[in-house]
Amino acid sequence: MKKACKYCGGVHDRNYVCDRKPQTVYKKYYQKRNSQEDIFRSSYDWKKKREYILRRDKYLCQACINNFSGTVKRLTSDGLSVHHIIPLKNNYDLRLSDKNLITLCSMHHELAEKSEISAENLLDIVPPTS
Repeated sequence: MKKACKYCGGVHDRNYVCDRKPQTVYKKYYQKRNSQEDIFRSSYDWKKKREYILRRDKYLCQACINNFSGTVKRLTSDGLSVHHIIPLKNNYDLRLSDKNLITLCSMHHELAEKSEISAENLLDIVPPTS
């Protein structure tokens, strides 16, 4: 069965992908989702390390405990995530380093991602490994 093509105005077979069809959105999404960092975040090693860091930090936001700006509750255990203080894209070798990982609530994680909380401040409050 044939179909009119909205990209070139021609008539193609229904399963044909026109050369003029823009593919940039798909390619950008595909490349972004399959980066080295994204593949790592779905790995068994990361899931295991993430759980270890949450236990080490007693399932509490370390920025809230240390009363960083924006702290609403001192003991925040909702919306937690493990944050790479030095981002994976800057130093991939530190991806599983205990000294580079810290538990943060969603608000402090967002502030850290925007660099409103400095990496030096976060490195200072990383709990010692037992």
